[in-house]
Amino acid sequence: MLPRALLVTGAALLLGGCAQIGYYAQAVHGEMSVLHAARPIDDVMNDPGADASLKARLGKVKEIRAFAVAELDLPDNRSYSTYADLKRPYVLWNVVATPELSLTPIHWCFPVAGCVSYRGYYHEQAAQEFAAQLRAEGDDVLVGGVPAYSTLGWFNDPVLSTFIDYSDAELARMLFHELAHQLIYVKNDSQFNESFATTVEEEGLERWLAAHGEAGQREAYALRRERRQGFLNLLLSNRKKLEMSYASEASDDDKRARKAEVFREMRDEYQVLKAGWNGYSGYDTWFVEPLSNARFASVATYHDLVPAFKALLAQQGSFPAFYDAVRRLAALGKAERHRRLALLMGPIAADDGRNKGEDKSE
Repeated sequence: MLPRALLVTGAALLLGGCAQIGYYAQAVHGEMSVLHAARPIDDVMNDPGADASLKARLGKVKEIRAFAVAELDLPDNRSYSTYADLKRPYVLWNVVATPELSLTPIHWCFPVAGCVSYRGYYHEQAAQEFAAQLRAEGDDVLVGGVPAYSTLGWFNDPVLSTFIDYSDAELARMLFHELAHQLIYVKNDSQFNESFATTVEEEGLERWLAAHGEAGQREAYALRRERRQGFLNLLLSNRKKLEMSYASEASDDDKRARKAEVFREMRDEYQVLKAGWNGYSGYDTWFVEPLSNARFASVATYHDLVPAFKALLAQQGSFPAFYDAVRRLAALGKAERHRRLALLMGPIAADDGRNKGEDKSE
């Protein structure tokens, strides 16, 4: 996840509007409260009163952090050298929204971070209240808890209680992803940023498991990856159905009917997919609340460009060379940047990229 509190209060006040000022105030206060709760990991590990299992998890963080620097060429700084117990399930809650008959996410623009396709709140109630406003305006909305985010190196990001109890593999994925954001970040291009970080997390985890994972961990990860890909394929196929419907000449009423039909079909297809998972129910949470365009928009942000980044990494042959190539892409205008990424995925993807509507936030 990307930053929600890279803000200077004075700059925020210049933006005007009571609602806007209130949003920035909660963001600044929320980030400061996270930093205030942080203690050096070494202090926690040397504290005789600290929980033994917590100490073991923090020791694993130190191992993963060292691997990230030595093997993945990720930033060697003070991030994840402290620990904060937030006493809540998530550090913040993101609101993602799209128009009723579109898969293009609504963007919000902030100082430093630029325009992003989500808006974060440090209190769930505030996120739900903002989501209710958007729903009242007719938008499709998703509110999702976020276990971690990056401040892009502006602050020393702490390890958080919201993800410290993840499995070793998931903990490594999380840290690699957030450190990647510190390395390269492009304003006004959430899809580029998140797909890049997702690529680093996935490729980094493959290397970490090969070097440090036990046979059981590697097998569990392979099974988890297979299920994740199966579910992602389910999402992508149904998103394509929606794209075709929204782009058609059908009436809005017909598009609404087709949207409801696609969501029903997806629920049925998920049950078929899940039947082969031996009782695994990790994706059931997708269906707790009504499906919406906003869920599909989130998937696009994190995954659509991953094949291109993976192709680029394979082409470059090492992480340092890969990062240099990504920096060269980052220096381009958004349209050219995405055109070149589409070429890495082959001529069909390149043609599709040329014909899609561009996000005008840059």
